[in-house]
Amino acid sequence: MSISTKYNPKETEDKWYKYWLEKKFFRSVPDEREPYTIVIPPPNVTGVLHMGHMLNNTIQDVLIRRARMLGKNACWVPGTDHASIATEAKVVAMLKERGIEKKDISREEFLKYAWEWKEKYGGIILKQLEKLGASCDWDRTSFTMDKALSDAVLETFIHLHKKGWIYRGIRMVNWDPKGLTAVSDEEVIRKEVNQKLYYIRYYVAGDGLNVEGTTNSQLTTHNSQHITIATTRPETIMADAAICINPNDERYQYLKGKNVFIPLINREIPVIEDDYVDMEFGTGCLKVTPAHDLNDYELGVKHNLPVIDILNDNGTLNEKAEILVGEDRFIARKKIAKLLEEAGQLEKVEDYKSQIGFSERTDAAIEPKLSMQWFCKMEEMSKPALDYVLNGEVKLIPDKFINTYRHWMENVKDWCISRQLWWGQQIPAWYLPNGQYVVAKNREEALELAKVQPANHNLQLSDLKQDEDVVDTWFSSWLWPISVFDPTVCGNPEAKGNADLNYYYPTNDLVTAPEILFFWVARMIMAGHEFRGKQPFTNVYLTGIVRDKLGRKMSKSLGNSPDPIDLIEKFGADGVRVGMLLCSPAGNDLMFDESYCEQGRNFANKIWNAFRLVKGWEVDESLDFVNEKAVDWYENRFNDALAEIESHFSQYRLSEALMATYKLVWDDFCAWYLEMVKPAYQQPIDKKTFEASINFFERILALLHPFMPFITEELWHDELFGERSEMDCCVVASYPRSAKANDMLLKDIEAVKQAVSEVRNIRNSKQISPKEALPLAIKINSDIAYPDYFNIINKLANITDVSLVKDKLEGAASFIIGRDEFFVTLAGNIDVEAEREKITKELVYLNGFLKSVNAKLSNDRFVQNAKEEIIANEKNKKADAEAKIQILENNLKSL
Repeated sequence: MSISTKYNPKETEDKWYKYWLEKKFFRSVPDEREPYTIVIPPPNVTGVLHMGHMLNNTIQDVLIRRARMLGKNACWVPGTDHASIATEAKVVAMLKERGIEKKDISREEFLKYAWEWKEKYGGIILKQLEKLGASCDWDRTSFTMDKALSDAVLETFIHLHKKGWIYRGIRMVNWDPKGLTAVSDEEVIRKEVNQKLYYIRYYVAGDGLNVEGTTNSQLTTHNSQHITIATTRPETIMADAAICINPNDERYQYLKGKNVFIPLINREIPVIEDDYVDMEFGTGCLKVTPAHDLNDYELGVKHNLPVIDILNDNGTLNEKAEILVGEDRFIARKKIAKLLEEAGQLEKVEDYKSQIGFSERTDAAIEPKLSMQWFCKMEEMSKPALDYVLNGEVKLIPDKFINTYRHWMENVKDWCISRQLWWGQQIPAWYLPNGQYVVAKNREEALELAKVQPANHNLQLSDLKQDEDVVDTWFSSWLWPISVFDPTVCGNPEAKGNADLNYYYPTNDLVTAPEILFFWVARMIMAGHEFRGKQPFTNVYLTGIVRDKLGRKMSKSLGNSPDPIDLIEKFGADGVRVGMLLCSPAGNDLMFDESYCEQGRNFANKIWNAFRLVKGWEVDESLDFVNEKAVDWYENRFNDALAEIESHFSQYRLSEALMATYKLVWDDFCAWYLEMVKPAYQQPIDKKTFEASINFFERILALLHPFMPFITEELWHDELFGERSEMDCCVVASYPRSAKANDMLLKDIEAVKQAVSEVRNIRNSKQISPKEALPLAIKINSDIAYPDYFNIINKLANITDVSLVKDKLEGAASFIIGRDEFFVTLAGNIDVEAEREKITKELVYLNGFLKSVNAKLSNDRFVQNAKEEIIANEKNKKADAEAKIQILENNLKSL
């Protein structure tokens, strides 16, 4: 079978992915092997693949493929999240296109449309992951609104309510006026916004002025005493409940115990004192609006202030505002500024920048709002979730996130779990005619619970009304590592669980983003402890944010986020996978550029061409085995690199593991080994070298497979390796195992490689053709047996002959490797001045190096505290530097 001159990813990728699926290589069922389990962070059902998904899922696939090749029972569970807010917005938009308004249809009708949308679009992102090569067990695909998973959510709600950990109450929440729902903190995106700071005059009450029926102009005329308040939200002044001053502020001592009038509506409010007020900000006093600011609300509770909510759910002013009723809050802001100016109560306006929260789903400015919601108590559940991380049972990678995690968990607040939506799990609370409620899974169970009270004996099913809200999407996804295996244990901590759960749980690794460390990861740990008494995973690999090469976060609005599918079309899936991982150290943001994918594609082409080279060799069994040293070297170099790669994997340094693999293949195998052993043009190769090279290539393919699954599978099945059975595939091949490397041999060959490179440098600097053979003489001052490597040196450096000398060769170009001296005799005289300049530069460098080593060794603190092997290493460095300096000084004298 001939191999094409160029690698074609399109042909390879579809063919092998289909084959893997047909042969069920990704399928996992419990057996006697050690399990290795990952549950995918379920992407939103509304989503399409973006660069963050590409990075996250490439990392997961590398981990799962490697585990599979290590002989573990690898199970990667895929699925999607129902994403209440985002999906409902999509469905509402779809209905509008059909001329249907949500308010005109029933909940049941809306949900039919929602499921229709989900079935049509909800699987797009999972299909895109197949293009990337994701080796998920697709038979286990889950959806957070599957019947069994939804039942698990309801049972969890009931369980926690019985424990007193779920309650209903009025609290300040993040309100999305466009989505018409409360949203969680993680669904609020903070942005720096250019705003205006309005300085507003509040007139002080007094002098017996009767405010009732008084106009603003009369108030201004009769009372010149005022206080100026700086605010970015003049549209909320009608909701003010007080003005607050710092009791230590000398400027406002005269206001203690007094009242002021709210501009435009002339309602009288008190001046209160609290050291919460920052005397340096604005004018040093604060308008307190408990209904529309969290800090103001807490201040209001402390001082027993009334709460006046002047905003409707959609962000328009209501009747309590008294003026501009029905106007949008931002339009009202502009109009009120104008009214204040006309009334002489707007002192000045300044430009001002501040952080504003926006809804992640609708991009509407979030409104702090007091609302009746359902909450889940976090204090009890957060304690064991913190302990798991602090005692190392759950490892955060990198560990720099531990302090952030600790801060969150030690300052945890109750979780608002209700959402004013229809798409999601409807809260299992049932209201009775008398205003009370019961919590039960269905209407029948609710009626039984209600009838326990004598007054409710005559209740009918029709008398019960279910809560209209749904639970927060995170309230389903926090059960994910449990519910994908056995949803029946959720809400039932005493349950033993099925075979799947007991085999796969706890899972091994979770790969996710730091920004949801608390909102999802911590909550999964809470749920895992509550329902299984165990953490849900052992390691949490936290990826960075994918940024462009300028450091900007990738976004549609900036137009700097490439389409991952387009990248795969252009560079191949393997090229993109390599490109993503080359620039992605754990926990650090990665500066992505398409050139990384190009580098990945070039790597695939390099592997392909190297394979074509080896496959094109003809074997002559009569030839002697002259490449024994080269074969022995690469065997040891492979083992040495494999140990390094294993170390990187054990510490989740996947980028470094890939780079070590990349160098082993590109540099060591292609650039050095193949050059050492390849026969002259159109000449045959000996059998032992050929067989060794094939063996090396097969191991290289297995080592590369987790990173580059498609090209490795394609080459794995080439006839060069003999006939393979249908199940003998790279995807399930044994991962290479490392053996002890011969460090002395590796060190010797490094010296040989350096010598070859130095001879090549001499050729380049003297403009000598690579085809012109040169003589080389070596003055050996070390224990390296250079004669063992003459074949390699002669071949790679194009040397006529290598001789060993005891003295320096006059008039020859020279270089030093370690303590050994090398001399290349050139046809013409060497440039003495150029040679002198070169040696002088080397001496400057070596004397500086020696100075730094001596400084270390003369430092008593270093010598007393450093390990013996480190001190010995420094002493060796000193000896080597001194020997080189002496040789170079002698060479300089001879010139």
